[in-house]
Amino acid sequence: MTGITSLTDKDRIFTNLYGFQGADLKSSQARGDWDNTAGLMKIGQDEIIEVVKASGLRGRGGAGFPTGMKWSFMPKAPTAGRPNFLVINADESEPGSCKDREILRHDPHKLVEGALIAGFAMRARAGYIYVRGEFIVETEALRKAVAEAYDAGLLGKNAAGSGYDFDLFVHRGAGAYICGEETAMLESLEGKKGLPRLKPPFPAGAGLYGCPTTVNNVESIAVVPTILRRGAAWFASFGREKNEGTKLFQISGHVNCPCVVEEAMSIPFRELIDKHAGGIRGGWDNLLAVIPGGSSVPLVPAEQIMDAPMDFDGLKDLGSGLGTAAVIVMDKSTDIVRAISRISYFYKHESCGQCTPCREGTGWMWRTMERLREGDAQVSTIDKLYDVTKQIEGHTICALGDAAAWPIQGLIKHFRPELERRIAERQGDVREAAE
Repeated sequence: MTGITSLTDKDRIFTNLYGFQGADLKSSQARGDWDNTAGLMKIGQDEIIEVVKASGLRGRGGAGFPTGMKWSFMPKAPTAGRPNFLVINADESEPGSCKDREILRHDPHKLVEGALIAGFAMRARAGYIYVRGEFIVETEALRKAVAEAYDAGLLGKNAAGSGYDFDLFVHRGAGAYICGEETAMLESLEGKKGLPRLKPPFPAGAGLYGCPTTVNNVESIAVVPTILRRGAAWFASFGREKNEGTKLFQISGHVNCPCVVEEAMSIPFRELIDKHAGGIRGGWDNLLAVIPGGSSVPLVPAEQIMDAPMDFDGLKDLGSGLGTAAVIVMDKSTDIVRAISRISYFYKHESCGQCTPCREGTGWMWRTMERLREGDAQVSTIDKLYDVTKQIEGHTICALGDAAAWPIQGLIKHFRPELERRIAERQGDVREAAE
């Protein structure tokens, strides 16, 4: 962990994260947005992609796929009748995740400018921002920003004076978690039921309306203009190798000051919590476990995560993941079995039902978790539950099956004694009642 330093104010990309200043075009320009955008685009489409590659930027929506590489999959010469499209995922439905909504509310012009530059780099004719249905205020702020950009000549014909034509559309979803999956989002954009598609073909070959499409997260797109202005080396100077850049962390649960904060990748967990969240409620000895990347990743016990680097590889080494960096902190007052059971209910509720392992398995897992919560099971039930999670994981079209299985796997791996204690306690009560 040597050489990893926390972020200074001068290096923050999202300087209006808390809304202390205006979100309008004039205020955004005062913060540096839309500054010589045409000049940034003049370096060329392929060169922009190379800069993004060199920066080390990995997708901020959870998967962590290298952004520049993803952009390079798009056709360099779109054919007639099959234009390239950019789709931006603002369907922030992961429990614990709340970073994209802050960008939409308080810094929307960073996203709009980023959409233009990313769309230009990928030869996209238009971009679509798919916003979660419950984001009412956020959608209004985004639509206002898009309208301001059109009025100022920053979008549409000859966007920002660059000579490139680019249109941007805002589309509200209906609040379905499954539509956060990129192909389900494309189906929803087309006006159909949000069911994930089989791959291949991948979206870069046949995406929205059958045309080449790239789907990126809000944060991934919003940081691009700053990377181009400050340079790839500047962005890559934060974090460890292959985990470069800055990141929005969302810290919730049993901390003294829950917050959303921009920090350097790879910052140690303890430093992140002490510096920005006021420490653990009741002190560090009171920490039980942490879900480090949103509800879909396995929990990590306190002793393992204390000094862990908060990045993709560091958390992968602990058997979990950075995900969206939605850090859910649980102290020793938490009923850990009940918490994971509630998460399993969420995935049971949000399953689209297209794949049998997910449709049938998520409901069975939740019912079994409820029995384990009450201790109304046998010790062999724990092994059966783990076996079922392995039958679901990796056997569905999209990753929702994995997301439903991983929290339960983490619970069994790290807190099996608690499950066995509940079973033994319940059986003892039954015997006592019988006697």
